[in-house]
Amino acid sequence: MPLSKTVRFAYAFALTFPLALANPAAAQPRRGAEAVQVPAQAAVPVAISTLDADETRRQLEDVLRAYPSTLPQILRMDPTLLTNADYMQPYPALAGFLAQHPEIKHNPAFFLQGYGNNGYRETPQDRAIQMWRNTIEGFTIGTVVLLIASGVLWLVKTLVDHRRWLRQSKIQTDVHTKILDRISSNEELLAYIQTPAGRKFLESTPISLDTPRAISAPLGRILWSAQAGAVLTVLGLGITLVSRNTLEEVAPPLAAMGAVVIALGVGFLVSAFLAYTLTRRFKLMPDPNEPAPDSRG
Repeated sequence: MPLSKTVRFAYAFALTFPLALANPAAAQPRRGAEAVQVPAQAAVPVAISTLDADETRRQLEDVLRAYPSTLPQILRMDPTLLTNADYMQPYPALAGFLAQHPEIKHNPAFFLQGYGNNGYRETPQDRAIQMWRNTIEGFTIGTVVLLIASGVLWLVKTLVDHRRWLRQSKIQTDVHTKILDRISSNEELLAYIQTPAGRKFLESTPISLDTPRAISAPLGRILWSAQAGAVLTVLGLGITLVSRNTLEEVAPPLAAMGAVVIALGVGFLVSAFLAYTLTRRFKLMPDPNEPAPDSRG
């Protein structure tokens, strides 16, 4: 009996002792795994740039200015070169900047936009200058075309008037010749000329000159200067008003143009006033009560 209890105790001890030894060994790797995983997650550094996209693009432009002007254009045409280590090897500063800002490789169209054929990104000032250059070129071409058209029209009108004058002159000459052929003596000719119909017929011109009384030269110039001054002044004020409500790049040239146009208009107005004053002072202004001279002599 005592032997059997001893055997059973030994048998139970032999079964439980390995399990007691195995549990600490199984728990130890799990604690080690947990201790390894937690520091691994915390040890990953996350680089967060405080610069916004526009500031990054401006810094990229500064870096690109140190290299040939064709480089930005090539990178814009083929953005895959940004990730080509062999191609970026001659440009260490650009490669380092791209390593610090990987967002450039993900969106190259945004960071390389605006680069033209010259390789440099156009600034708002460049765009404004280009716009005004195109405007001046268009205005110059339009002015030249208008002058050529005006010259052609004036030449055509002159030729038409000349042909009409020749035709009427020939008709008048033929009529005069027939009338003179019917007059047989000097007395009849003098009697015909002294009649109102004969005098008007002989003094008439191929092209009628029966126009309203022309304004005298000084007064005509004064009125023309006053009209031009008023129109230019209003135009300059309009351009100045537009410059205050337009784009920032366009406003300064428009304001300058408006100031020049206003100065021209004020100059014409001052010229008209001085001309009127001097004309009245030197009594060069015609008297409106004076009858018009007789054009028949």
